[in-house]
Amino acid sequence: MSLPVSSVLIGCRYKLRIAIRNAKRVHGSRDQIPFTRNGIAKKNVSSFQRAIRRIPWAYTFRRLLIAIPTMLAIITMAFLMMRAAPGGPFDGERKLPHAIEQARLAYFGMDKPVHEQYFDYVGGVLVGDFGPSYKTLGKSVNDLISDGLPISLTIGFLAMGLGLVVGTLLGVFAGLRQNTSADYGVMGIAMAGISIPTFVTGPILILIFALGAGIFAVGGLGTYPNIGMSWHNMTLPVITLALPQIAIISRLMRASIIETMRSNHIRTARSKGLTERQVITRHALPAAMLPLISYAGPAMARVMTGSVVIEKIFGLPGLGTYFVDGALNRDYTLVMGAIIVYAGLIVLLNLLADILYALLDPKVKYD
Repeated sequence: MSLPVSSVLIGCRYKLRIAIRNAKRVHGSRDQIPFTRNGIAKKNVSSFQRAIRRIPWAYTFRRLLIAIPTMLAIITMAFLMMRAAPGGPFDGERKLPHAIEQARLAYFGMDKPVHEQYFDYVGGVLVGDFGPSYKTLGKSVNDLISDGLPISLTIGFLAMGLGLVVGTLLGVFAGLRQNTSADYGVMGIAMAGISIPTFVTGPILILIFALGAGIFAVGGLGTYPNIGMSWHNMTLPVITLALPQIAIISRLMRASIIETMRSNHIRTARSKGLTERQVITRHALPAAMLPLISYAGPAMARVMTGSVVIEKIFGLPGLGTYFVDGALNRDYTLVMGAIIVYAGLIVLLNLLADILYALLDPKVKYD
């Protein structure tokens, strides 16, 4: 004989009440008790734990495995191109006796066949040794990279951080005021920032703020004994490198915020009675940031490699300066070391962008 529906409902309510009472003894408050669909209490999971679980670990491991042959291909191509270029690292120097010349070639391992030089170089790279510099006596390529990389990283990260903050704010400001004078003004400035190259804006900023106003340094890292990175000598390079990124990011965020504000989940949020500020900060911005995350990884790599021009303009001894000097002087090992560092940064930053994209958008599944 089947029970009435009311009796079944009363029994379900009684079981749910018992489950809530038991969970209160553990959690202390009903508002803090998470339940599954069947009414059974489950453990609270912190946001950090949820983020860790959403990281595509299998995808990350596959990308790191793929990076090995990618880096090997880059090293091989760079090695062959450097050897195929006309001239050598010692062609510009005065002629030496044949015995001394052979001894110098033997010291650097350049008297061996090309394939032996290649395998020797790859073997050194695997243990973190990029070899000696052919032009900077007494220093290895590892020493030059350790001297120049912190300067390039500082300029790149500060410029990209400034570009992300200012560009996002300007893009959101223009997107929320579409087809107004504020929107046209921001987009006009952005177009000017994209059109004017950094080798033009750099000297202009030097003329105005360094030679004219005397606020910042013209270039270099200061004079002895006050040599080092400071706001006085790093502000203009960072601003010069950040201006194109501000322009690009503001245009990207404007288009993204306009598209997001017209989506269905924004209409749903407004229908629930949320204020416009809550709709923008809680629902629109997280969704509008996804295209920016996709752009930020490769852009960071471009900013790092694009600091070559900035370092030459402002006389900063960064990795880009060493790279240009090494290419002009046929310093094979120095150029190869810079290429490997830049390629590694590009691979890691692109992987980091993919992971952040998966964390921000639960719908993205790489596995």
